Amino acid sequence: MKATLPQGTRDFSAEIVSKRNFIFNTIRTVFELYGFQPLETPAMENLDTLMGKYGEEGDKLIFKILNNGLDNPSKHLQARQELEKVLDGKNTKGLTERALRYDLTIPFARYVAMNFGQLTLPFKRYQIQPVWRADRPQKGRYREFYQCDADVVGSTSLLNEAELTSIYSNVFKKLGIDVEIRINSRKILAALAELCGGLDKMMDITIAIDKLDKIGMEKVKEELSQRGLQADQIAKIENYLLITGSNEEKILALQDLIGGIETGKKGIAEIEFLLSFLPSSVIGQLSADFTLARGLNYYTGIIFEVKAKGVQMGSIGGGGRYDDLTGLFGVPNVPGVGISFGVDRMYDVMEELKLFPATVQTGTKVLFFNLGEAESKTAFGLMQQLRDKGISAELFHENAKFDKQFKYADKKGIAYAVIIGSKELHEGTCMVKDLKKGEQKTVLQTELIITDF
Repeated sequence: MKATLPQGTRDFSAEIVSKRNFIFNTIRTVFELYGFQPLETPAMENLDTLMGKYGEEGDKLIFKILNNGLDNPSKHLQARQELEKVLDGKNTKGLTERALRYDLTIPFARYVAMNFGQLTLPFKRYQIQPVWRADRPQKGRYREFYQCDADVVGSTSLLNEAELTSIYSNVFKKLGIDVEIRINSRKILAALAELCGGLDKMMDITIAIDKLDKIGMEKVKEELSQRGLQADQIAKIENYLLITGSNEEKILALQDLIGGIETGKKGIAEIEFLLSFLPSSVIGQLSADFTLARGLNYYTGIIFEVKAKGVQMGSIGGGGRYDDLTGLFGVPNVPGVGISFGVDRMYDVMEELKLFPATVQTGTKVLFFNLGEAESKTAFGLMQQLRDKGISAELFHENAKFDKQFKYADKKGIAYAVIIGSKELHEGTCMVKDLKKGEQKTVLQTELIITDF
């Protein structure tokens, strides 16, 4: 049988893992700098926890897990009947009760609901774990990928949005990625829906305009028509989507369009707060983008999306405010706001733009040659001393020709070789060879620990 991987998944070599860890560690450091604490949740959740939380499109992308015991002959008939229900688009506990998590936000909301009485509010957590989506694999889009989230619950203050915007700015500056941080407010989108006849049209509108970057204006208008909006309503949405200019100019145009609607006024005020409150170094990365919709049911206020400049890539970050997410789990009126980093896409951006530092890769720094039993025993003791000092080292696994051991060091990118032959063993010395420069020197074995590797 030929070995293969499931579509949309990948193996990661040592080089890739080192680079990904560089991204993870950068994000983790900034999260903790801002007072966020780590949290982990299970890979799977109860299906009821996930379904209905991501909108019509998102629900279709949830990976469901078959129940245990369906191979039992006594359950075959029941399983077939349950499968027919699933093929009709229904969910049935007889066939599947659990699913792989789609994102980290809903599991976080479930955790908050279950532990609410023990949390110190506002509760600030970060989470770095894989998620799964039954999406069509393509460049920058995978079925298994990592998210890095930071969320605050228990506060309605827009200071939280300012902090999260600053986290985005800080992380991407540390990684050297030039970004545009796009912001909008779902209140503005709600006002647009009111302008077009009512809030009941909001999901139809947001799902359609969330695809603007992918399918273009004409296709969005077609989809809006298919979703039941009339020509005059579609014309108002088109005028809204065509708003351009500087942040200030776009806000003025928006005020003319929806400024008379109370919800719209509140949304505009949220955008103006961020643009006036943050330092100029962050505001320079901010763009008020009223085409931004993020078609998820649970957002209620400011929403974010981050795009990398200079590359053809989808968003590398996103999030927003979700003021009653825990209400889905029986704990109402708990405000929250969060952001997510798309690490897999960030990796692809950094590779394409060659932004990883040369020092990011880790591995063996010193290789001790194996030249016999007595020699390797001495080498092993010295190697342990280097490891105790924090220098990564290894002993070649067998007594082999010099050429084979040098080739091993070369293929692994090892910088130094330590050679102890019968002569060095007798004299209490060792030869240290700089494999990059081709230089070598003899040092006492007792002084190897203080050698500058």
